[in-house]
Amino acid sequence: MQDADYAGLIIAVACGLAFAFTALYLCVIPFIRSLSVSRDYIFYWAAGKQLLHHLNPWDPAMVGQVEHGAGFTARGSYYMRNPPWGVFLALPLGLLPARAAALPWSLLMLAVAWISAWMLWRMLGRPGNYVRGLGYAFPPALQCVVMGQTSVLPLLGLVLFLRLHRNRPFWAGASLWFCTLKPHLFVPWALALFVWIAIARAWRILAGGAAAMAASCLVVEILDPHGWAQYLEWTRTSGISHQYVPCLSVALRELVSPGTEWLAFVPMAAASAWALAWFWSRRRTWDWMTDGNLLILVSLAAAPYCWFADQCLALPALLAAAAYTRSRKILGALGLLYLMVLIQPFALSVGVTSRWYLWTAPAWLVWYVCARVSVRGAAPATAATPA
Repeated sequence: MQDADYAGLIIAVACGLAFAFTALYLCVIPFIRSLSVSRDYIFYWAAGKQLLHHLNPWDPAMVGQVEHGAGFTARGSYYMRNPPWGVFLALPLGLLPARAAALPWSLLMLAVAWISAWMLWRMLGRPGNYVRGLGYAFPPALQCVVMGQTSVLPLLGLVLFLRLHRNRPFWAGASLWFCTLKPHLFVPWALALFVWIAIARAWRILAGGAAAMAASCLVVEILDPHGWAQYLEWTRTSGISHQYVPCLSVALRELVSPGTEWLAFVPMAAASAWALAWFWSRRRTWDWMTDGNLLILVSLAAAPYCWFADQCLALPALLAAAAYTRSRKILGALGLLYLMVLIQPFALSVGVTSRWYLWTAPAWLVWYVCARVSVRGAAPATAATPA
């Protein structure tokens, strides 16, 4: 069997496993109550329930009571950690019981993930079924579906920006509102964006973003006039800055001085300086679908707070590199990374907080660099289509 066949087999197995695990999980959610409410989804449901009754979605006692009343068994209270301007997204969940809303919420996250992957595939010139499958089966995005996480919404915002920024700049800027749901994941990328806007005089992008932000803040002001004060009090007292998260920045803090919170921001500061230099050296020929892809991968690797599900933002970069590489070995290596991520929880019996997830964000970055080096100006790889 040739190398190309091995690459195709690895990708097919990886995608098949990803789809099978996700489908199995979605099928059992309606029938197992503990499974429905033991995921991140319950945090959003509790916030929606609090908003529906005009109560504080960040109150530890009240939120904990709501969560445990729904069957959540972990100690303490857990919260929707997105900024206040995004809390209204959870409101519809409060209209339904926790168990009834679990499957629709996960299906919504699946639709957002697959729409994002489909748009990317079309933007890249429909490069082939292997690349298309890699988009639909991206493990961090499917973990958002399984956990009920919202990281696929910033992914959608990023993809919409890439699609619209040339021809519909106002709506491209408005779509960036989704990215502000997790702003800490975009800092180096966003710094380059603001400098690019100033140089290119792309003020309509800025106007679109400002309009979307103003509209969302108005909605939150109507739903919860005290939302900002409540959120700031939660950030001050929650102790979230001391939580262990399997990312390089937190690992650095834990290694050097666990009690020194600012150490987790050192990689982001260094990445931000590099991002500005990277942009400035390419400002005359800057292209967000090529130069910007490396920025988002560096932003993820250097983020002060980044879970595995948040790494779904790497999808545009990985699909672009997969579409343009002519190396089937490179494509096979990406499929192998998928397999390693999918098998890891079962082989090592680890959860999402395990240090075994420290390697994933750097791995996407290293693979992308290798794939781009392999391109050397080649056209999109038609060989990515299975025989």
